[in-house]
Amino acid sequence: MEIPYTIHPRPDTGVYNAKLGVWLFLASEVMLFGALFSSYVLLRIGSDSWPHGYSILDWKIATFNTVVLISSSVTMVMSWASLMLKDFKKYKLYMGLTILCAFIFLAVKAFEYNTKFGHHLYPSTNTFLAIYFTITGLHGLHVIGGIFVNSYLWGPGSKMWKTQPERFTNRVEVAGLYWHFVDLVWIFLFPVLYLL
Repeated sequence: MEIPYTIHPRPDTGVYNAKLGVWLFLASEVMLFGALFSSYVLLRIGSDSWPHGYSILDWKIATFNTVVLISSSVTMVMSWASLMLKDFKKYKLYMGLTILCAFIFLAVKAFEYNTKFGHHLYPSTNTFLAIYFTITGLHGLHVIGGIFVNSYLWGPGSKMWKTQPERFTNRVEVAGLYWHFVDLVWIFLFPVLYLL
């Protein structure tokens, strides 16, 4: 028995099941990161002295990582668009570039963490660094999750293209929605933590 609405939209919502599911999941993620951002704002407003992010963190490295993540969003869209144009080879290229960008982002973040630890800057050092490591660490876990999903769709999961190309295209679109959310969170994190 085939599950309905995996390719075509549901009549009651106008979207197929996976897209509805990912939007509900992303709503919960907005609440999670929203709570962390709200906590940051409240702690910063209530503090007598608060360090500027640029005095502790390397905004140049973070700028590079921002460009990498924005680029990965572009390649993610191009991978989906390639499937819409029935060009599987270009899909593999763009999805591979998306995964590569994610690994570059994590490598730079690991270098940044290592530098902080080398200067004896830990989450226990002060409230700012506790928030920094918590939020960027959680964001990093989301990047890792995206790597797993996108790697599956690039590798073994791509077999579905031969049997159910529309359903596979939908899966890539849903993975793209998640990936854009991860990038959007970083676009908020970057100025709040590194520039203010």
